[in-house]
Amino acid sequence: MSEPRYDGRHACRFDPARVATPAFVVDEGLLADNLAILAGVKERTGCKILLALKCFAMFSVFPLLRQTLDGVCCSSPHEARLGRDEFGREVHSFAAAYSADDIAQLAATSDHLVFNSFGQWQRFRSLAEEKAKTAGRAIAFGLRINPEHSEGAAPIYDPCAPGSRLGIRRADFRTDLLDGIGGLHWHNLCEQDADCLERTVAAVERGFADILPRMAYVNFGGGHHITRPGYRLDLLVDIVNRFRERWRTQVYLEPGEAVALNAGYLVTTVLDVVRADMPVAIVDASVPAHMPDVLEMPYRPHIVGSGEAGDKAWTCRIGGLSCLAGDVAGVYSFDRPLVPGDRLVFTDMAIYTMVKTNTFNGVQLPSIVRYRPEDDRFFSVRRFGYEDFKTRLS
Repeated sequence: MSEPRYDGRHACRFDPARVATPAFVVDEGLLADNLAILAGVKERTGCKILLALKCFAMFSVFPLLRQTLDGVCCSSPHEARLGRDEFGREVHSFAAAYSADDIAQLAATSDHLVFNSFGQWQRFRSLAEEKAKTAGRAIAFGLRINPEHSEGAAPIYDPCAPGSRLGIRRADFRTDLLDGIGGLHWHNLCEQDADCLERTVAAVERGFADILPRMAYVNFGGGHHITRPGYRLDLLVDIVNRFRERWRTQVYLEPGEAVALNAGYLVTTVLDVVRADMPVAIVDASVPAHMPDVLEMPYRPHIVGSGEAGDKAWTCRIGGLSCLAGDVAGVYSFDRPLVPGDRLVFTDMAIYTMVKTNTFNGVQLPSIVRYRPEDDRFFSVRRFGYEDFKTRLS
């Protein structure tokens, strides 16, 4: 009987005192665990799985990821270039709109270029074909559709919310302009299970049944929490297999979060404890600079060894070191009062957090560290300093 999978949601298997803070630490063993689940989905369905660089773009681990994943999906010329240079497999690109300069760059790096409107497709098709030919590349084209089916995500993360600028609605779909289009793409999920995908696929089939037989591939987008404990893997496999059999088309998935879910940490040090309405521990990290999704989502990140307010002996608020009054992660409880020098480890910090960091207030960007559990070794990937702050400015 195999050992149970290590759970990186509430603990870490390294000593945080060994890490200079602030630092993002990615556990390569947990990445490998996630990849094994994704590999199983591929094996059972024949689907292809892409890494969404908007979610996780730590290219030092691309050699590990490309052993399982089929390529990357990108949202800009810079991401596409990173995918081409560092991942080395399929590159799929989509943006809400392109400039002529974007097209010139993307045609030289992308295998699949997806348009958000028929207007952009008509405007840029010839330029994309010309630039791809000049670069000696074959390029395929797709369109993003809006299935007009929401699954309860927060409005800021719902591409099918009323008024969304993302994807072509059926009422605006031009079947007379499909020459040269080989794929459809949609995205409407956010950290959701396979039942949400099942209802979305049904909505797509109702709205685009006459279009699907003409497509070489269909991309189900991202938001699939495939590697989350309890995710309905069998249902996902059944949905993909039924779709492939019915429409005779290749299926792609872009589960950005699932690739590095629960595999990364932000290690911080308590700098001070001050008194307000309750004790406030200030750490050497910043929520708006290093964990912006905590404020945008919003959500309360877990800290290893902590509980909800009142669960443990001592309750406090955790705040960052910036000048923003709202630089607060939330209220937590601990077995004992925190003191300067204590290490706090925030969990599930590889996805989105690392790609969204900024230098607000000139705060120190967290270092990037890889941890290899089989021999308990750390590998420093990148340390940031003054020049990284200065060169982003004028």
